[in-house]
Amino acid sequence: MLSKKNNFSAVIFDLDGTLIDSEKNYVVSDGKLLAKFGIDYTPVLRRRLLGRGIDVFAHVLIEEYGVQESVETLIAMKDSYYLDVARNNTRVFPEMRKLLDIFAGRGLAQAVASGSSLPVIEELLGVCGIRDYFAQAVSSVGLFPGKPDPAIFLETARRLTVPPEECLVLEDSPSGVAAAIAAGMKVAAVPTLTAPPLDPVMEKATVLFPGGMDSFTAEALLEKIE
Repeated sequence: MLSKKNNFSAVIFDLDGTLIDSEKNYVVSDGKLLAKFGIDYTPVLRRRLLGRGIDVFAHVLIEEYGVQESVETLIAMKDSYYLDVARNNTRVFPEMRKLLDIFAGRGLAQAVASGSSLPVIEELLGVCGIRDYFAQAVSSVGLFPGKPDPAIFLETARRLTVPPEECLVLEDSPSGVAAAIAAGMKVAAVPTLTAPPLDPVMEKATVLFPGGMDSFTAEALLEKIE
């Protein structure tokens, strides 16, 4: 079982696409925002930005597409567009909710570590009714480099007062998986983008569900870890 005797004292969840079914909301809201600046939200661009965090999104628009807005303005715009879509259209993945209950029952500390802004993280956790499961909700925005840099995971472990090697991370993106590995943590990968070929970094995860959420169950994860 996942417990301190097996070197797991904490579980860190990515938010979007991992814990909550929100990526489709971002496709809609980010598409609207990009269209405002005359940018086509192609599958290639989506794949490139998946899991990279809102700071990276803003810098790409400014530095590569010549958008004449500040990073702060673009972050505020992105959050506004997103929340307009997500407030009434977001749910927790049922199997992830099962995990929250199982891990809480085992006394494991739980946290969220996301590249979304903290107000968005807090609002969506509240909307989904799961905020109380988490000892910490950590955003990289304005504080740490975005994933695949491990800083957000290392900071989350520090706040939980748990060594990185005692953390299990759940992630859906290659950048998130790479960040968890770089932090010295175990990682279960449940990819959002499952069309082959998978990004090679996903194969480096401790546990991989190549079919994404369609192939994931709480019981299967526990069995693979155990």
